[in-house]
Amino acid sequence: MSSSSDFQQDRHSFSGSPQKWTDFELPGDTLYYRFTSDMSNTEWGYKFTVTAGHLGRFQTGFEILKQMLSEERVIPHLPLARIWEWQVGVACRQTGHQRLKAIHLLLKVVQCSSQGDCDLTLLKPLWQLFTHMENNSCQDTAKPGILLPLHRALAELFFVTENRVTELGSLQEYLLALNTEDHLHRCTAQ
Repeated sequence: MSSSSDFQQDRHSFSGSPQKWTDFELPGDTLYYRFTSDMSNTEWGYKFTVTAGHLGRFQTGFEILKQMLSEERVIPHLPLARIWEWQVGVACRQTGHQRLKAIHLLLKVVQCSSQGDCDLTLLKPLWQLFTHMENNSCQDTAKPGILLPLHRALAELFFVTENRVTELGSLQEYLLALNTEDHLHRCTAQ
């Protein structure tokens, strides 16, 4: 199998038992294949399944959502509350680049949402992660002024979200939703 008719590009060859076959990806929109039998066996041959795109792949989903959230005419037709819920879940579960991309999408949703589109209480685990990072960066004097990409992304998310809820007139509800009762008591005592 190959992505070119001369079988020179992205070539994958298989023979023998099905256990020797592995999933693989080919770029482009065309697959070329050649089946050759050595006539030494009377089996039925091979069966393979071709799936277009990368169904279920994070990068594909990210690119699609990013594009949709960039189109003003599309936004009113999107289930922003559900997208928000999914992306907060992804940002809480994933690490590395996938977490950063989920936070990027959360920023886009916050910027185009209206009152009630996003359940801001879902941000609580990310807020706790951010405050933990903030506390650690204040204590780490070895690297003053250097923030990790995740720290910067969360800072931007909470800055933009705070500005957005201020515009919508729900800052108090937002701040109460992110903090625990114990934290609020400590702040009041201070």
